[in-house]
Amino acid sequence: MISDSTPAKIGFIGLGLIGGSVAKAIRTYYPDYELIAFDKNKETLALAVQEGIIDISCSAIDDNFKGCSYIFLCAPVSYNTAYLTQLKSLLNPNCILTDVGSVKTSIHEEVIALGLEANFIGGHPMAGSEKNGFANSKAHLIENAYYILTPSAKVSAEKVDAYRDFISSLKALPIVLDYRQHDCITGTISHLPHIIASTLVNFVRDTDTKDELMKALAAGGFKDITRIASSSPVMWQQICLKNKGNISHILGQYIEALTQAKASVDAEDENALYTLFESSRDYRNSMPNTSAGPIKKQFAVYCDIIDEAGGIATIATILASNNISIKNIGIIHNREFEEGVLRIEFYDESSSSKASALLKKYRYIVYEI
Repeated sequence: MISDSTPAKIGFIGLGLIGGSVAKAIRTYYPDYELIAFDKNKETLALAVQEGIIDISCSAIDDNFKGCSYIFLCAPVSYNTAYLTQLKSLLNPNCILTDVGSVKTSIHEEVIALGLEANFIGGHPMAGSEKNGFANSKAHLIENAYYILTPSAKVSAEKVDAYRDFISSLKALPIVLDYRQHDCITGTISHLPHIIASTLVNFVRDTDTKDELMKALAAGGFKDITRIASSSPVMWQQICLKNKGNISHILGQYIEALTQAKASVDAEDENALYTLFESSRDYRNSMPNTSAGPIKKQFAVYCDIIDEAGGIATIATILASNNISIKNIGIIHNREFEEGVLRIEFYDESSSSKASALLKKYRYIVYEI
């Protein structure tokens, strides 16, 4: 653990989107800390050194990792458990060993088998992006995002408190959970939606017309609810394999819910159908907009513009001249579920709010989501 008398040294195994973002956050708030990293991709390590994020680039998991206050396992879930064996002889009693995987049971079981419980506290920053790799990592990715901690049974309360404080200092929101409960929760609110999105996209692909009319018309709401299907296939393959039991059980329950919905449609059950849509609307609307869940929130506004040359360019110029960065911009052709003609997506909530106020000032009609 980090103390005033011990120089802070933090190790990373893997520097992808999440590992890179955690490392960048640490570099931002603790510029004097020594950061070392191992990654199979040498170009990633070279870039991290070039950007000044890490101090030492390691070609293997070796003695460089001795004396670390924290070691973050940030490789794919299946690889993290394999790296534990290599790290065992390098850990000092005060070191906190953690990971960033979205499945916790498998690594906790391996930690128990290797006798590493006194060092291990599982971690899961509930943040991400459809893009992966160190090049897409950002220091603010975990800011205001829930960061789940899953302490092992034999880790000291002192270590848990130290790790919680450290995560808070990176501007994330730590929550302590039992690792089994974590896998059940994330299986429902994160893993299941990704499977639904992917199967829905494939269903449209497989049932589309020869001239791909479905693909052409599937904009707006459809693209929003299936956005997460663009995530890394390797990562989600591994998550499904490692959280197999929970996901299978949850899928079974969800299939029952779909079967019930089908039965209501077949029976023309007006009350059941109304209750389905009313209850889902009310529950969704009760969710706080500030909630930092596992599926990254989009920050977008919709506005009405006249279809004339330079219309989009004018808006882009207004925003750019006020130092507001645009992530994406485009005309919405399918507006069945959208009010605005133009959709503008931003990188953060602050930019979205500023843009909305600015466009209203210029008398544009703006719809926020």
